[in-house]
Amino acid sequence: MRKILLWRWTFYLVGMLILSLGISMTIKGQKLGIGPWDVLHVGLNNNFGLTIGTWGIITGFIIIISTAIALKEWPRFGTWLNLVLIGGFIDLFNWLLPDISSMGAQLLIFSMGVIVMGYGVGIYISPNIGAGPRDGLMLVLVKKTGASVKKVRTTIEVVVAIVGWLFGGPIGIGTVLIALRWVHNYSSFQWV
Repeated sequence: MRKILLWRWTFYLVGMLILSLGISMTIKGQKLGIGPWDVLHVGLNNNFGLTIGTWGIITGFIIIISTAIALKEWPRFGTWLNLVLIGGFIDLFNWLLPDISSMGAQLLIFSMGVIVMGYGVGIYISPNIGAGPRDGLMLVLVKKTGASVKKVRTTIEVVVAIVGWLFGGPIGIGTVLIALRWVHNYSSFQWV
């Protein structure tokens, strides 16, 4: 039993590390656009300082508290760990990965980042240790509105991307591709 729990936690942590690497790769290829939440975090970073990962932690914290109030239940430990580790890992990888200026290299790192993110999500979700803050928000809105996961996730992604764009975050075809991929991936899981 302890061995199984250890493996679950290992998969969870490795998945978050891989997901964060993928996110940072897309941020380095941001001329094509980045994921909607990253548009928001980069926009906030551009306007108010702090790191992109720190903004991810701040927005995630606000979401966790809001969803805890709405559900009247405290999130699992894995949700809090997700909040802190992904933000920290994104900052680490943003520091480690070089800035890229050529369009060909941006296209390459962006494309690789999307693939890496997909693997990271699959690995970190599989142990079922705790939904991330944004996933928790989606689940609350699905429960409260009765709308489909696809509709709720699409609405969240569009609203967040627009707010991030208003703060100066980079939007492009990559933003649309990542949002569509997330919506498709989350629609495939049996969350509710």
